[in-house]
Amino acid sequence: MSARTQPDVVRRAKALLGRTIVGHGVSVRITEVEAYGGCEDPASHAFTRTPRSEIMYGPSYRLYVYRSYGIHFCANVVTGPTEIGAAVLLRAGEVVEGHELARFRRGGTAPERDVQLARGPGNLAQALGITLDDLGTDLLADHGSGPEFTGVRLGPERRGRPRIASGPRVGVSKAADVPWRFWLDGDPTVSAYRRSPRAPTPG
Repeated sequence: MSARTQPDVVRRAKALLGRTIVGHGVSVRITEVEAYGGCEDPASHAFTRTPRSEIMYGPSYRLYVYRSYGIHFCANVVTGPTEIGAAVLLRAGEVVEGHELARFRRGGTAPERDVQLARGPGNLAQALGITLDDLGTDLLADHGSGPEFTGVRLGPERRGRPRIASGPRVGVSKAADVPWRFWLDGDPTVSAYRRSPRAPTPG
C-alpha cells in the first residue's frame, strides 16, 4: 500500500483509541479499531468505488455504517483524505454511560457481563443504537451534549499516550497480514483475533 495512505489512516486510527463515542443515549470509550486504506487497500470496502462506499470518498469524520452478515451493523469513521476513501472500523469499546440502555439493546445482558457489551463491531454498534439511519452523520458537528441529544458524535480528543498494541485485521481475506488493527493493550473489552479461513497461509 502507498506510503501516502498509511501514515494518515494509521495515525487517525490510533488517535481514536481512548476517545468517547456517544450514540443515542449511550457513551462508549473506544478500545479497539482497524484502519482501512480505501482505494489503495484491497481489504477496504472503498477499494472498488460503489454507491455503498461513496460516502468514504467524502469529508472526514462522517459515519459510514454497513450491515454485516445481514444482521449486524458496523460503524466506521471516515478519515480521508477526500478521494482516497480511508476509514477506521470501530471494533470494541467500554460502555461508560448508559449501561442500562446498552444492556437492553444487547438483549438484556447481565451487569456482571458489562465487559462484553461493546466487544466486537456488531455489539458496539448495537450498544450505541447505530443503524443505517445514522449513515453520513457528521461526528464532529456541535449538536450540544445535554440529555436532548439523540444522535451520534465523537467526544473530545484523548489526552495522554496510552499503550497501544497492533496486529493483523480480523476476518479479512485480502491484505490479511497488514498490522492495522490497534487496541489498548491489556484492556478487557478488546475482542479476540480471528483469521479469515479464506486468507492465504502466512509465510
